Amino acid sequence: MRLSRLGKQSIKIPDSVSVSSKDGSIYVKGPKGELSMKYKPYVEFEIKDKEIRLKPRESMAIRRSDLKKVNAYYGLYWSLLRNMIVGVSQGYQKRLKVEGTGYRVQLSGKRLMLNLGFAHPVEVIAPEGIEFEVPDQKTIVVKGIDKELVGQVAANIRAHRKPEPYKGKGIRYEGEYVRRKEGKKV
Repeated sequence: MRLSRLGKQSIKIPDSVSVSSKDGSIYVKGPKGELSMKYKPYVEFEIKDKEIRLKPRESMAIRRSDLKKVNAYYGLYWSLLRNMIVGVSQGYQKRLKVEGTGYRVQLSGKRLMLNLGFAHPVEVIAPEGIEFEVPDQKTIVVKGIDKELVGQVAANIRAHRKPEPYKGKGIRYEGEYVRRKEGKKV
């Protein structure tokens, strides 16, 4: 059976993080918070000596048709578990830049007010587990412990006004390159 290259590696658990597995779920607790994940019975987690190893479930008779599923879940769960450990120990953040004349951002409590050239300001409310920071009127920082949720909230904010290719106005990720087009020639 060929397994994921990453899945074969062990994941180191920092001293400030505790990991436990019970009833088809894995729980990760750290200084920034707590995350849990349900998993399919294709994989087993072996936790010892501040390391986690993944291994295919031996008690399960794997059919040839299920082999692809086992391989896919093996690498997936390794990545998800590693992201959970990094999230509860360090956290994740995405930075967005707002570009355009008159475009600006304000923070009031957990509400993010975006002035993006519409007739009314766009209001974004932070879901549970997400924090917004606005260092200046043109920058948004989305922070949280769940990597997937941080990325999804940042993508939802960006979707309100994607960067357009002619003048480059809109919301973009910090460091994102927007390919510019030439306008019509007369």
